[in-house]
Amino acid sequence: MTKTRATLAITLAMFVAIPGGAARAQDYPTRVIQVIVPFAGGSASDVVTRILLNRMATSLGQQFIVDNRPGAGGNTGTAAAIKAAPDGYTLVMSTSGPLAANKSLYRDLGYEPQTAFAPISLFAVLPNVVVINSKLPPKTLPELVAYAKLHPKELNYGSVGVGSSQHLAGVYFEQIAGVELTHVPYRNIAQYTPDFIAGSVPLGFQFLPNVLAVLKTGDARPLAVTSNKRMTALPEVPTAAEAGVANYETFGWLALLAPAGTPKPIIDKLYKGLAEAVNDPTLRTRFIEQGAEPVAPGPDDLAKFIVSETEKWRVIISKAGIEPIQ
Repeated sequence: MTKTRATLAITLAMFVAIPGGAARAQDYPTRVIQVIVPFAGGSASDVVTRILLNRMATSLGQQFIVDNRPGAGGNTGTAAAIKAAPDGYTLVMSTSGPLAANKSLYRDLGYEPQTAFAPISLFAVLPNVVVINSKLPPKTLPELVAYAKLHPKELNYGSVGVGSSQHLAGVYFEQIAGVELTHVPYRNIAQYTPDFIAGSVPLGFQFLPNVLAVLKTGDARPLAVTSNKRMTALPEVPTAAEAGVANYETFGWLALLAPAGTPKPIIDKLYKGLAEAVNDPTLRTRFIEQGAEPVAPGPDDLAKFIVSETEKWRVIISKAGIEPIQ
């Protein structure tokens, strides 16, 4: 009798536990979801992320709150997400730096990008725009290459810091085009813009929002975009390949992730909400206005993409001889 009761107790416990876990995933989300953004409020990645989350809130029936935690090239905020409970109520938006390039740029990230997170999906790709002060002679990308070869190390290009997408796009351009440029890092884009207009730092490999104002005033000339197809927001500007510089593709990207161990049904529900948001025509229009191309390939593709991007930037950074930070 004791054995029978014990067996019954175990059976009842299993019966209660299994549907309970399934119910939690099925009911998810039942409260506000926090998303850590490892960059400052108002940055391009922050703005695009907020556009996405506002639309995802409609699909999932819960609000999202953004927790900006900038620092160490995005590593600080990205690492903070690892400590959160894997229950779907703390997520992280991270990018090509903290998830790929910084693996080679920093001696110790404090986390392993490929195992510390449960990928949800990429949701935006931000091509870099090659821009030059309009007072300088080059009017095409090949002309820029020729000009740079005649003036080695004399052309300064600006970025928002060592290891930023803008910096690495410049490093990669030097390798592909066989030129020598000089990198000038700034704390933020507001510091860079006056020097660009004045001509002391007349070159950039920037995200569109960072240079949209100077493009509109005519202070900047766009020579190419660094993606494999033209940007929707700049349909008249050729890709680097179309402009005559082959094999030069680089872009920033934004991804949504959860702490490792987050149940798959929750990841699936989050991805469904993300995909619905990205396919919304209003959201797509707003992304494009920010120089972002909307995408939603899913968890498996994001996991593979992080691996390939890590290797790509490892080779580029090693070839450039950039010393690790810290």
